[in-house]
Order: sequence, then C-alpha cells, then structure tokens
Amino acid sequence: MEHTALGNQVIIEIANTHGGDINYITALIKQFEKFQGYSIKFQPLHPDKLATPNFSAYSIYQELLFSPQEWSSLIALANESKNVWLDIFDEYGVQVLKDNFDSVYGVKLQVSVLFNAVVIKELSKLNLSGKKLILNIAALEMHEIEYFLNKFEAGLNPSEILLEVGFQGYPTQLLDSGISKIKAVKERFGKKIVFADHIDRESKYAIWMPAMAMASGADIIEKHVLLDSMETKYDKYSSLDIAQFTEMMEIIANFSELHEAGFINERERTYLRNSIMKPILKADKVKGQMLSVADDFDYKRSGLNGLNSKEISDRIAGFHILSTNKNEGEALQATDFKKANIAVISACRLKSSRLKQKALLNIGDLPSVSFSLKNLCRFTNVNHVILATSTLETDAPLKDYTYSDAVIFHRGDPEDVIQRYLDIIRELRIDVVIRVTADNPYLDNEICQILLKSHFESGADYTAARNASVGTNIEIMNAQALEKVKSHFPNADYSEYMTWYFMNNQEHFKINLVDLPEIYVRDYRLTLDYDEDLQLFNQIHEKLSGIPDYTLKDVIALLDANPELAQINAHINPAYMVNQELIDTLNEKTKIKS
Repeated sequence: MEHTALGNQVIIEIANTHGGDINYITALIKQFEKFQGYSIKFQPLHPDKLATPNFSAYSIYQELLFSPQEWSSLIALANESKNVWLDIFDEYGVQVLKDNFDSVYGVKLQVSVLFNAVVIKELSKLNLSGKKLILNIAALEMHEIEYFLNKFEAGLNPSEILLEVGFQGYPTQLLDSGISKIKAVKERFGKKIVFADHIDRESKYAIWMPAMAMASGADIIEKHVLLDSMETKYDKYSSLDIAQFTEMMEIIANFSELHEAGFINERERTYLRNSIMKPILKADKVKGQMLSVADDFDYKRSGLNGLNSKEISDRIAGFHILSTNKNEGEALQATDFKKANIAVISACRLKSSRLKQKALLNIGDLPSVSFSLKNLCRFTNVNHVILATSTLETDAPLKDYTYSDAVIFHRGDPEDVIQRYLDIIRELRIDVVIRVTADNPYLDNEICQILLKSHFESGADYTAARNASVGTNIEIMNAQALEKVKSHFPNADYSEYMTWYFMNNQEHFKINLVDLPEIYVRDYRLTLDYDEDLQLFNQIHEKLSGIPDYTLKDVIALLDANPELAQINAHINPAYMVNQELIDTLNEKTKIKS
C-alpha cells in the first residue's frame, strides 16, 4: 500500500493509453492496485456519438471503443481498490454511467462538453446528488465559469462541484499549465481545485508540476499513467510509468510554489476552438423558426465553424429567431439570427349577448377594453400592441377606445379570428404573437415574460401556462404555426377557440406548458362575461384605487385576504370547460385530418 494519506488527493488518469486493448487496461489497473484509496478515471466514448465519420480522429475513436460489458468489468475491477471517476464525452458515456451507477464515485466534464446540451440533458435525468462533479474550465473567463457553475449546481445537483484547470495540447509548455489560475479561481468561487498537467513525461517537470500546483492551492491532482510492460500507442507523451508516479507522490509531500503567470493563454483558446463539439442541426430549419439547444442539435466534433451552444442560447434569450433557411448538418453563424418581431394581439368584439357591449362598460373610470389595453401597454420585449376587431360596423366604435396612440387598431374577418390575426401579422411581418382577449382586464407583464422566455428557450410553436386563474393566462404562438393551422383549415370556423387548434394537434405542433409561480395559481375568475364579473372588478378597483398601476399580484393578494369578494362570480364557469356538446364539437372540428 502506497501513500494512503494522499490517496484522496490524486486521480490516476487512464485516458487513451490502452489503445482499445482490454488486456493493456486490465494490466494497468492491476499494476496500480497498491495505491489503495486513490481515485482512477476512465473515458468511455463512442465514435458515432462523439464525432462525424469525416472527423480526423474518428478512426482513433473507433479503435478506443470498449463494449458496455467490458466497461462494467473494468469498473468493477478498479473499484476494488479505488474510487472510480468517469470522464463523460457523449451519450454513450452517460449510458456507461447508468449501467455502473453505484460503482462510480464521480463524473468529470471536459470544457468542450459543458457546451453539449444533449449530454447535459441526459445527465440531468440522473440523480447525481450522491456524486461529485469535476468541471474543466480551460479557456473560460470568470463570468463564464460562474455561468456554468450556477447552471450545473441547479440542473445536475451533484453533492459537490470541483473546478479543474489544465488542458491537453501537445507539446504542453510550462506557461500553458494553468497553474496561475488556481488561486484566483479558488478565491472567486470557493470550490476545490483539481489540477491536470500534460507535461512531456521526459521532462523533470512532469513529476514536479503537480507538487507546484498543490503549493499554489490545488486540492486534487489528476495525472496520466501508462503500463511500463507493454507498448503504449496513445497519450504516451504525458503519461507516467509506475516508477515516475511513485516519485511524483514523494515530491508532492514536499511541494513548493510557482510564480503566477497569465490567466488564459492563446493555446487554451485554440484548444477550446478545436475541441468543442459545435451544435449541428438535426433537421432542416426554415426562416423564422424557433430553436432549442437541447432538442434541435447534435453535438459532435465535425470541423465545422459556427456558434457554440452558449452563444446560441444567448441569442435565444435575447428573443432571436432564424433569419434564413438552414439545412440538416449545418452549424449556425451569428448572421443566421435576427431579433423577433413580437406583437400582442387582443381580440375584441361588441356582440356579447350575456353582457351587452361589455368592452365599453367601465371598470373604475376606464372602459374595460381600455383598462385591459392599459395593462398590455406595460408589456416589455414587445414591438406592437394591437386591438383586433371585425370589419362590421357594429364593432367600429372600438376605434375610439384604444387607450393609447401607440395601440394599433386593426379590423379583419368577423368570424375567422385566425384570418383576422394573419392579416395584421403579414402586414407588420410579425414573427411571434402574444394572444389575449380584451375580456381580461388583469393581464400581467410578469406572466408574459415568464412565458415568453420559456417559449424561446424551448423552441416551441405554442406556449401557455399550465394552470392560472381564468382570465389571466396568456398564449404565445409563432406566426409560422398560425400559417400552418390556416393551411389545414382555410375556413377556421371555430377560431374564436384558437387554443383548440394547437392543443388538439400536439403531433403537429411543439407545445410548451409552463408552471407559473404559485403566487399566480388560483381558482379565481378574472374575465368579463357577466354582470357579476363587472361587479367584482369594480369592487377590486375601489379597494385598490390607492395603489397606482396596481398589478395582478395586488388583485390576488386582495382576493386572498377577502374570500367573500371572489364568491361574487365563483359560480360561473366558461362554456368551453363545462359544455360537453361544445367540447365534443371543438375536438372534432379543430382536429387536423391526416
């Protein structure tokens, strides 16, 4: 047994020294058995998951492939004397982790894998709360490290995250080692630091550099090793034999300091540019489509030049969409995106039979339609607010109730609401529609932003809240999706119930239902269709009149504190929720026929 006290500070890295030879790697594990209590790390990968066939290293990846059964045997053997770590590069590595979950101590992600949304999505499905996670941070600036640290603490929830400095780029120069980062990263993030050097094994620094790193604050050393009794085909240049490794461990006990150098060097940047698995489109995409970094891309080393997943995510977060058609297998460029033209369209008519001309009835000192538009004008990240009514003369008076000159007054088809929407969508070249109705006075910007952000991030065709008070939900849909509905229903006779055309055809549209914060999830009725609704809204307005520009949160807080108010209209249910004949009709008439 060797240096047991230092065992928890060293990871023995097998890497690719085995060259795909099961006998080699088995012998190597056994040769290092005497280092009891240390850690050992493997790199299970699959050529077809990691790269495209035309990638320069594809044939090497084929050679390095072990079967799942072989990996299970190797992990079991190593686990007899050591803590086993897995270096995950692709979905195959995730499967090996699943197959040997109880035998794996921790997971490492190379910096290039941090950008791989598919691998991260697969890892997020596992319960990693009992596993440690190492994140390699080569070539990342401080704010990028913080971004990924926050992302994986929330999304993967490991028991501990460790940050690793160092990268493999032969021949690795001393100044490329990253040792100068250790102190800065540790002070900034308060995490344990793993140090991995790849110095030429013939250099004296190959056994001294780990000690210098520990003197600079590193907590754990990761070191490549090889088998001295067999030929080593790959990763030989930076791997220590057992005699060198033993000497390195002796030196670590008496480590010293190394002077600081620059934080990031150009070789690191080159390494990241060359090794990162750029997102490649899984399928053709057309101009105006939404994108999801987790669902719409493959992540493989291909040699293509393009945006990485974080750069794409940043554009999506900024409400950008495709500005041009793109083909399957292509990477994306910055010029492939444009800012989406987003509009709120509020449908309104004066034909109500239950509460005549309800849009013109006052809530406080404003007609209800103007009250609703006032709240819509507060919506952020919106280019247009539109009041959409019919071309019938009976609806003409609405032009005098737009609340603001900024609100566009649009008149269209009296019955086909989808056509009415599409007319103004085409005229203004709108990309994304926030659909509401003027019956709802308490539409809220915070809910709008939650749904809008989720709509873009998920790459959805249609987004709405899963649960919300009647009259407070907001629907977000792509103009392309509405055009698709129209192509299937030239006369959309039931488009007043536009929701049905999406929810009833989920095999044709990507639906995104969002769970709102609990503050917004109530059973209150906050839509205007009956006199009781108007009574409630005026009592709410009277009680909240002392709060300038009160919001939905204020309304909900009032109703929570005064349950008798909510009872004024609690007995009323929307027809589309209780009228089974109408529901059956909508289910039939809004279904796309294959």
